[in-house]
Amino acid sequence: MTSITITRPDDWHLHLRDGEPLRAVLPHTAKQFARAIIMPNLRPAIITVEMALAYRARILAAFPAALQSTFEPLMILYLTDNTAPAEIVRAKESGAIHGVKLYPSGATTNSGAGVTDIAKCYATLAAMEWNDLPLLVHGEVTDPDVDVFDREKVFIDRILAPLTRRFPGLRIVFEHVTTRDAVQFVTEASSNIAATITAHHLLLNRNAIFQSGIRPHHYCLPVLKRETHRQALLAAATGGNSKFFLGTDSAPHGQASKENACGCAGIFTAHAAIELYATAFEQAGALNKLEAFASFHGADFYCLPRNTSSITLKKESWIIPEQYDFAGEPLIPLFAGTSLSWKLV
Repeated sequence: MTSITITRPDDWHLHLRDGEPLRAVLPHTAKQFARAIIMPNLRPAIITVEMALAYRARILAAFPAALQSTFEPLMILYLTDNTAPAEIVRAKESGAIHGVKLYPSGATTNSGAGVTDIAKCYATLAAMEWNDLPLLVHGEVTDPDVDVFDREKVFIDRILAPLTRRFPGLRIVFEHVTTRDAVQFVTEASSNIAATITAHHLLLNRNAIFQSGIRPHHYCLPVLKRETHRQALLAAATGGNSKFFLGTDSAPHGQASKENACGCAGIFTAHAAIELYATAFEQAGALNKLEAFASFHGADFYCLPRNTSSITLKKESWIIPEQYDFAGEPLIPLFAGTSLSWKLV
């Protein structure tokens, strides 16, 4: 196969930052995807409808006017212990808010304002269930007694499984799943439960963090897991199950923020997202399953129309740049300086 044309995909999990960093990374996504779910973990966090609409306006303003109609940012609220049910009603009525993000407090970048006790959110979650507004979940516990490689599984047992029983009508996206346990949970759960899978979790296992030393640009949260889990993710992504769909979790951090004694978690993949997914699907002998995973399953779960335009990938070797500009500082992409065999036309 020398080329593949698919319906234009969407990214159902994306970090864009704000200000000049936003303007630096936004074109990478817009050249490939028609829509993206925009994560709300800014400083300050996007906790109200007004803040989300203002952020959306800043994203659209970062485009040249002629290009604003080619990409749609889908906004998300940041769930806190104090998010009011009335805010959920306003979010649904806005037409621009497509979900609410649960960050356990301290679980990842800018999650300090996140949820400290899920029970504090029960009234809000009930409002979400009633208004059919999805809950997007960063699925890790933050208990220091739990091993970092077990935090996703423990989250399922302690929080997610009970949550699905308490709110059976609530649509939930288990974002950036990383374990065989998560794949099994989503597969066996009701049709209200779905999951996104990143390209880096399809292509790398935890050995990649320690190749010839510490590799900070392979560090993300949830962390990469052992090979058996990677294989489970690959089988889920390429198996045709509509519960699994594309979400890059592309998370840009400047080089200085990654390469220091306490580097930030996050892997930047927006520079070649669809090419990286194509690489993983080709390795699994499942390129014919890429379109549904990238372009159909997510739109269907979010009850949005499928895109009508298309993109084409060509079988062509090219070298990923060593770095990109990130508002005046270097941004190191995944697989910097190495070659990919698929290229977006």
